[in-house]
Amino acid sequence: MNGSLSEPQKRHLRGRGHALNPVIRVGPAGLSESLLRETERALLDHELIKVRTPALERTAREALLNELARRTGSRLVQRIGNVGLLYRAHPTKPTLRLPAA
Repeated sequence: MNGSLSEPQKRHLRGRGHALNPVIRVGPAGLSESLLRETERALLDHELIKVRTPALERTAREALLNELARRTGSRLVQRIGNVGLLYRAHPTKPTLRLPAA
């Protein structure tokens, strides 16, 4: 995904993501190929997903979520505790409409 999200867009996505349950759980294997495939599939199906990370040190959690976002071409919208919110628009049929930047 090119570019970054504006604050109104992030606020909109955080509001939409509030009620979501985590669909991806990072296990002890970390960023495995199977985790990346599942994240890709979930982003394609939902565009906005929550990811639960292991109880790591804060900087390690942040690095893990940033790397997951980078490798899936998504944006890390928010991180609260062990949960991150990732967004990537569907390449052909986006369903989430973002406010103007």
